[in-house]
Amino acid sequence: MTTRRGFLGGAAATAGMASLAGAAEPAGAAMIVSTWDFGAAANDAAFARLKAGGTLIDAVEAGGMVPEADPDNHSVGYGGYPDRDGHVTLDAVIMDDAGGVGAVAALEDTVHAISVARRVMEKTPHTFLVGEGATQFARDQNFPKVNLLTPPAEQAWRDWLKTSAYKPEANIENRRPRGGALDHDTIGLLARRADGRMAGACTTSGMAFKMRGRVGDSPQVGAGLYVERGVGAATSTGLGEEVTRVSGSARVVASMRAGLSPQAACEEVVRHIATLRGDAIKGTQVGFLALSPKGEVGAFCLLPGFTYAVTDGNGVTKVYKGRSLFAA
Repeated sequence: MTTRRGFLGGAAATAGMASLAGAAEPAGAAMIVSTWDFGAAANDAAFARLKAGGTLIDAVEAGGMVPEADPDNHSVGYGGYPDRDGHVTLDAVIMDDAGGVGAVAALEDTVHAISVARRVMEKTPHTFLVGEGATQFARDQNFPKVNLLTPPAEQAWRDWLKTSAYKPEANIENRRPRGGALDHDTIGLLARRADGRMAGACTTSGMAFKMRGRVGDSPQVGAGLYVERGVGAATSTGLGEEVTRVSGSARVVASMRAGLSPQAACEEVVRHIATLRGDAIKGTQVGFLALSPKGEVGAFCLLPGFTYAVTDGNGVTKVYKGRSLFAA
């Protein structure tokens, strides 16, 4: 199995190697895919919205709203861990395959950041609103003001203040109870119709105890999410700074445009990050999830532990383990 030391010592020689074995690959054409095991509930909501006659944008919004409203998920929406000053801030983006985009960052006091992002896309001439402007827009659009700092999240923050130590921990999203003092992740969700049209969404509360004003990859088009008609869609997970450095999701889709499969495209960008960053990414998790217009799925990550949920055309959802570049 590939180790970090072995890969970094011979990146050129390993460029064509097969990825490490994980769980069985998804069979059949996927309709909805999302990051992490908690994406299964989001997939089910998205699929139900599609079956009820909703648009792709309706579907990915409905999916994103599920973890946003879950107070036990400390990496997305209500109940998300705050920044180091005690403020819960949310980031989200929504995108269709014809260039329709809406995003918000550093949004406060609003549960459904993904819905505010959709309003940015549909109700403004802009693609991205941030900070006080995003929050004021949410109020103008009649989104209720809600205190996002739940008692468990506040207690975790106060416990963190005792040491103020911070180091992102890989794959903490899969631990139970979900979310921990170092939780730092998101949900990315991609959807397709039978005719190959696509849309995507990504929503997060960002790194726990981040510096105030920090924005990761999640709401940035081309970093946390990218969708292109006739080509495919991709989303990312893990430490956002590493994704942002390489415009990760746009790079995955560009590789698909050049002829790579979704799997090969995800592997290409992960290998690129490993080669580019070397020892700077030691212990860091970054993963990508991609979907083609035909329903082909690709997933690959730096370290073992990344999971993703796949819903097929019959509405059956399964969770898979993503294959990884490094063994540990």
